[in-house]
Amino acid sequence: MTTRSTIPSGSVSKIFTASAAMILAAEEEFDLDEPVGQYLTGLRDGREVFGRLTPRQLLSHTSGLPSSLDEYLSPVAMTSPRRYLTECARTAVPVCAPGAAFSYSNVGYVLIGYLIEVITGLNWPDAIGSILLDQLGIKPAFVMDDETGPIGGHRCPGHSVNPETGKAHVVRQTITPATMATGGLALSASDLATFATALVPGEHGGPALLDQAAVALMRQAIPGAEPFGLADGWGLGLAIYRDGDRQWVGHDGTGDGTSCHLRISTEEPCVVAFTSNATSGNLVWRELVAELGRAGLPVADYREPLTTDRPLPPSPDCFGRYVNGELEYSIAPRDGRPCIAVDGELFTELAVHDHGVFSVRDPATGRRVNGGRFLANPRTGRINSLQTGGRIALRLDSAA
Repeated sequence: MTTRSTIPSGSVSKIFTASAAMILAAEEEFDLDEPVGQYLTGLRDGREVFGRLTPRQLLSHTSGLPSSLDEYLSPVAMTSPRRYLTECARTAVPVCAPGAAFSYSNVGYVLIGYLIEVITGLNWPDAIGSILLDQLGIKPAFVMDDETGPIGGHRCPGHSVNPETGKAHVVRQTITPATMATGGLALSASDLATFATALVPGEHGGPALLDQAAVALMRQAIPGAEPFGLADGWGLGLAIYRDGDRQWVGHDGTGDGTSCHLRISTEEPCVVAFTSNATSGNLVWRELVAELGRAGLPVADYREPLTTDRPLPPSPDCFGRYVNGELEYSIAPRDGRPCIAVDGELFTELAVHDHGVFSVRDPATGRRVNGGRFLANPRTGRINSLQTGGRIALRLDSAA
């Protein structure tokens, strides 16, 4: 691994999708607050489901769309964004009303990527290449390119690491032509740093691909959209991280066997780009953030607030099934102790704290960690959803 090694960059790719969309909006190709339905003439059934959503809602993850529906879709749906969205329209159940709350959605970014394709007449890789990468001197590299050989001599695949033996195994990439806008780029740390300069306003910034008004919009937190479990706030394509009075923006990306992180200071011309070709990279990133802080560069990184109040057993009102697209959470007592099962993986000793935050026992370390929070219907006061990892899951109990 070097600073020029390109790796599958996961959701960091979404900043590129968002930036391309903001450039097109600045050129008045579409309005951030106009429904996208008027542009989706080739989507047929999907226009009824997706048409009333706005680019602003899609970019800020406030569209109410589920996180992912890949498991429910046919192989044909994975061949293009249009086919993907057409099938999603038949199965997508919104997790909240558009604009009502934050819920991280890959489906929403497939839709904004498709909008870019419709506006430009180019597929997503070509559009991102011509609008952004070529202008920045970044050699385009995509996850869908040949994985077996190097690109420019620097391509590194993702790896999983066995924590007991330390042995690494190459991980197969799962990005498809339909989902490229959500995580299709293969980037190096140098690429990320170069790109980040375009989001630094003023004389210290890089090529003026986005005007300062667009950059300011991307950095501005959407009111009422709390990305609990992911970041301290969210703008148009950019996550917001706070450390006291200091604020940084950027994005994290967990690809197949990779971990990437980008931070851009909002107060000084400083960017930090990190890429790792292993699942353990996120731990290295946390160590790096701590080391940079000790060296006088306090990079902001999100930490879910650790609860300090005494944990209490959850009330029966918490028990039930919660669903977000293909994600399912089941909360029920097991052997007399409340537990949560996440797509079959069991976490024990669920307890509730202030503000609906719940914690569980980490099976790997045995320590109590935050698992998410319960959300109540303001009209009835009953729990009707939970939020974990920035994603809202609806309770399958209509009475809630």
